[in-house]
Amino acid sequence: MTNPSRLFLFAGGSHGKWQVQSMNTITGAPLPIITHLHVYSEGESVPEKDLLWTLRGITSNERYVNQEEKKELIAKQEGLGRPHAVQGALIPIRKKPEWWALTQEKRREIFEESSKHIQIGMKALPAIARRLHHCRDLSSFEPFDFLTWFEFAPEETATFDQLVADLRATPEWDYVDREIDIRLVLS
Repeated sequence: MTNPSRLFLFAGGSHGKWQVQSMNTITGAPLPIITHLHVYSEGESVPEKDLLWTLRGITSNERYVNQEEKKELIAKQEGLGRPHAVQGALIPIRKKPEWWALTQEKRREIFEESSKHIQIGMKALPAIARRLHHCRDLSSFEPFDFLTWFEFAPEETATFDQLVADLRATPEWDYVDREIDIRLVLS
């Protein structure tokens, strides 16, 4: 699924392409419970009827990877929209102000040298497709810093569960103060 748009809107309510299987608040304030989610790209008309919430994010350059890691990611990962990938997850995340007070170099050190974020993610590729959306680039009033979007086949659910468990066990997650895990299936 190639989309030249960089701005995406995640709309939660009673209608949408994705049906909610579960919504679990990992930490911080919950979102209102929804039954469906739809992902809109820039320029698409978004109906306001039956929406309980919307989250905005923009795709951007890879910020914490070096050149070698980027090449490895490109070679190994597959795109979104694969016909067999009918399971999905939206995981909005907000990090503590202490994270953002660190230098880029220190965040990279925690992200990869201490937490091995990229190495953990590589183990799930190509089974899990992902796209990261930055919210802080849009406004300081966004409720989350990142919207992480994942798609995978039903038989890869255990792979995805292990991926998020491994990431949540890292030093990087000491800086997360709000996270909601929304599991989905194509309607």
